[in-house]
Amino acid sequence: MIAYANSPNMSKPHIAMVSKHTDLTKPVVVRIHSECMTGDIFSSLRCDCGEQLERALEVTAQKGGIVLYLRQEGRGIGIINKMKAYNLQDKGVNTVDANIHLGFEADERTYGMAIEMLKDLGISEIHLMTNNPQKVEAFDNSEVKVVSRLPLEMPPKKENLAYLKTKKSLMGHLLNLD
Repeated sequence: MIAYANSPNMSKPHIAMVSKHTDLTKPVVVRIHSECMTGDIFSSLRCDCGEQLERALEVTAQKGGIVLYLRQEGRGIGIINKMKAYNLQDKGVNTVDANIHLGFEADERTYGMAIEMLKDLGISEIHLMTNNPQKVEAFDNSEVKVVSRLPLEMPPKKENLAYLKTKKSLMGHLLNLD
């Protein structure tokens, strides 16, 4: 585990979890996972985040690879605003419109730090575990090349099906929900 921060006093650094089985001379399996306290820690059924993190950790532990844990909770709006968005979702607003209603973009995340972390680790080619085409596009014109995209789909649940459909239809996530 390697912590990345802008200063030594940064209370919430980004984390790179590098499996001991990782061959850094070949394209590396990488999961860029944005912090989701509700899913990652409390196993919320509203999203698939915790399940994705668990699967990514399993895959990288067994076969080699890296999980980058970026501290950009709630698609970059923070935990307090995420709770406000949840309240709006409880009233029937979808996840995208909830963020917009609160004055944010649908997705405020950035991936420049992930690219910098990978460069620091000496990685120039990756197999990116994601369903989000924006993560793949973030590597366009960077020093790190995405060799392939590896889907990371979790079976939908009744509690998160509408959320996943919104991610697919409004955010372009590559999901098979039929």
